[in-house]
Amino acid sequence: MTTAPDPDLLARLVDDAQHVVDGAVAALRVRGGVDADQVLAYDLAHAASAVATARASLDYARRGEDEARLSGAFVGLALADLAQRVLGRETRWGVSTDWFSPFSAFVDAQRDPSILASLAETPGPRHLGEDYEMVREVFHRFAEEQVRPHADHVHRENADIPESIIQGLAELGGFGLSIPTAFGGDATGDESEYLAMVVATEELSWGSLGIGGSLITRPEILTRALLTGGTEEQRARWLPRVATATVLAAIAVTEPDYGSDVAGISTSAARTEGGWLISGTKTWCTFAARADVLVVLARTDPDRSRAHRGLSLFLVEKERADGHGFVLTQSASSAGRTGPDGRLEGRPIDTLGYRGMHSYELAFDNWFVPDADLVGGEAGLGRGFYYQMAGFENGRIQTAARAVGVMQAAYEAALAYARERRVFGRPIIEYELTRVKLGTMAAIIQAARQFSLAVARQMGRGEGTTEASMAKAYVCRAAEWVTREAMQIHGGMGYAEEYPVSRYFVDARVLSIFEGADETLALKVVARRLLEE
Repeated sequence: MTTAPDPDLLARLVDDAQHVVDGAVAALRVRGGVDADQVLAYDLAHAASAVATARASLDYARRGEDEARLSGAFVGLALADLAQRVLGRETRWGVSTDWFSPFSAFVDAQRDPSILASLAETPGPRHLGEDYEMVREVFHRFAEEQVRPHADHVHRENADIPESIIQGLAELGGFGLSIPTAFGGDATGDESEYLAMVVATEELSWGSLGIGGSLITRPEILTRALLTGGTEEQRARWLPRVATATVLAAIAVTEPDYGSDVAGISTSAARTEGGWLISGTKTWCTFAARADVLVVLARTDPDRSRAHRGLSLFLVEKERADGHGFVLTQSASSAGRTGPDGRLEGRPIDTLGYRGMHSYELAFDNWFVPDADLVGGEAGLGRGFYYQMAGFENGRIQTAARAVGVMQAAYEAALAYARERRVFGRPIIEYELTRVKLGTMAAIIQAARQFSLAVARQMGRGEGTTEASMAKAYVCRAAEWVTREAMQIHGGMGYAEEYPVSRYFVDARVLSIFEGADETLALKVVARRLLEE
């Protein structure tokens, strides 16, 4: 076994790397900000996210020899990533040409193939503590026994999520992790609710991203929006039903011409007798057919110059519909009101992965929503963007946890296959290149997990919104590499749907797109907040 690096040394190196990042923030400010140099801003956001991930691994490094070895390997990887981003752009970053000298010897040692190869079969303990280890075991068992048996069928056939999974998850309390106990959930108002959500999400995503980990994302977003801006009546009406999965939600924010640029959306909500008429088109609304309620962000102020200040959030009830497309209608006269009839059409969007949830383009035509379903009531007019963002910030750390779960599944599959598969008379686990790939995976996954847990603790204290975006930015990109290499270790069989590793690969690709596309997240959220701070 190789010698574990000194945790104090790791801390000093991370501090030095942070100084490089801070200097680049100052350089970006001098250059005019994010829009003046998008390439620097993008690389800076990702470098800062990698350094933040490395910092989160420092406490883990002090827990034992294996922990320090994994953390040391990851710090080496993060520093090498930083070097790759700075090389040839030293002037832009505001550093001298010899800036890497303090890191060189350490990175050289930690990137030695023998170091990384020694970690191939050392994923490391998680140190969750007794309570959260119990949460992990419960959701892992559910994922193994209830989710995984359906995952390949749903993926290959683009089928619907079995109701048995939804009801089973409801019985475990999976939909009420962030709902206060007063409304029938399990949240107690401290860091425990965030930690439990992250732990549960990872295990469910280990079972399947499409029919496991993503099931509880939409209820989480709806819950946070209601807790941030909903009236007491709205919380009392909706949250108990969300907690028991009596009501399932979908989020309708993105539009064909406005993805991450939420402030520009054009779907409108016009006042009418007793409520509002919603008209417009939404796209990439995942789970829309099966959902009982759509969380719709719409423009209530026709003055488009007000941008995000003219948006409000609505809870739009609907019937459950066919997963392969639907048309729903409202009769104004049968509802006892005047005005036009309403229509809602959902067109399914086929995707290469992330199946089961199903995504849709939704066309609203004078769809009536009563006043009671304007989130926040009259006080919520023009506040919808902020309520939605409160939900999305929680969704970002949950997405990081989803990425960790997918990576863990891919690593385990690659490790098992490497032990069994023989090439040129030897199991491929015995080859250096295979072991280096697996060891790199192990270091990345554990660091990503520790960062997700650290951010969950911060969010439990009312902090960590920037860090949640950083976690999503780093971890979701890492998941693409891990799942690709896991598939590569399988060789030709990795390209066959017979092995689930091909599903992990295509599922991982969506992680850097939803809940804030990578480029927009890096430029408009992470980089800008670094400049503000």
